[in-house]
Amino acid sequence: MFAIIRTGGKQYRVQEGDRIAVELLEADEGADVTFEDVLLVGSEGDTRVGAPTVAGASVTGRVESQGQAKKVIFFEYKNKTRQKRMLGHRQQETRVLITGISAG
Repeated sequence: MFAIIRTGGKQYRVQEGDRIAVELLEADEGADVTFEDVLLVGSEGDTRVGAPTVAGASVTGRVESQGQAKKVIFFEYKNKTRQKRMLGHRQQETRVLITGISAG
């Protein structure tokens, strides 16, 4: 069974046992989290598509760690003026282990 969830403005396709990195969640390490924003639930013979979400469906997971993603580097350069600028950013993220999918 798989599901498509929405969190942090992004969509993720998850199955039980998957590890995903999502935008920062307000939860401690080891805490259980529930994603109620389930857009699609599917299995081998049955697929339920929400409008916009599937009623009663939820995905549960356990927070493994809180941290930062890899650094993303921006380099801006203006030709013939000797202007250049390098910037970097590390996004806060939460790593979640998916423990269950409930189709409701």
